[in-house]
Amino acid sequence: MTPPILHNAADLLGRYDVILCDIWGVVHDGRDAYPEAGEALARFRSNGGTVILVSNVPTPAENVEKVLEHTRVRRDAWDAIVAGGDIALAHIAEKGYRRLHWLGPYKRDRALFDRAPGPSAPIEEADAILCSGLFDDLNETPETYHPLLKAALARKLPFVCANPDYVVDVGEKRHWCAGALAADYERMGGEVYWGGKPYLPAYKTGREKAAQLRGALPDLTRILGIGDTTRTDLAAARTLGCDALFIAAGIHREVVMQGDEIDPKGLAELFSAADTPPAVAAMSYLRW
Repeated sequence: MTPPILHNAADLLGRYDVILCDIWGVVHDGRDAYPEAGEALARFRSNGGTVILVSNVPTPAENVEKVLEHTRVRRDAWDAIVAGGDIALAHIAEKGYRRLHWLGPYKRDRALFDRAPGPSAPIEEADAILCSGLFDDLNETPETYHPLLKAALARKLPFVCANPDYVVDVGEKRHWCAGALAADYERMGGEVYWGGKPYLPAYKTGREKAAQLRGALPDLTRILGIGDTTRTDLAAARTLGCDALFIAAGIHREVVMQGDEIDPKGLAELFSAADTPPAVAAMSYLRW
């Protein structure tokens, strides 16, 4: 069903105790904060709510916080952060992988790779692949990596994906992400661990962090997921069993936006797809 379009979120947010909120595309665009989104989350917190930012970014939470500072997201807009990098590293520790082949730009994602056990190992000697993304996410494509993926598949290496997103927008430019490589590897028959949304560990960890802060596990009916991507954010809410608010000006803006407003026909088209998870409402941008 096509969700109703809201201009303001105050009444909707008042129905919930906890927000599990995406970052990129909702609170900032990779360069600058969305001030109205920060205000909305801050006001929700001032009314007793708890905000957990849940990001598929392939770095630990403290590095996400640095990006929030750089993009000038107000600090009173959130309580805690769940990051894909932390989820991936926890999985690696649980599995006991010791020799990982690093796939992704070290300079950008060194906070992830420096916490991995040991240096990067050649494919021929690795226990698994740890992927944070493409080395050159503007000029390369997932097909560039098919020879490497085939070599990994021949050794049946597990693929640990620290960012399940397929693409991300930085300002007006679209970049490929680790999820695109992981999806290709999975289609080839490889084993993939997805360290983030839409898979359960991301929102489950967010709910557990909220429980630590609030002193009790929040009921699913009192949790709202907010995000701009149907495949990751809305699907994560459906997987956990909570409601979702769709932000239209993010990754799907070319389909559902006309200028700064939602195109009802485009929204209906997006939500008519059989694989689109439900949302209780849609907004162009998050605002109180």
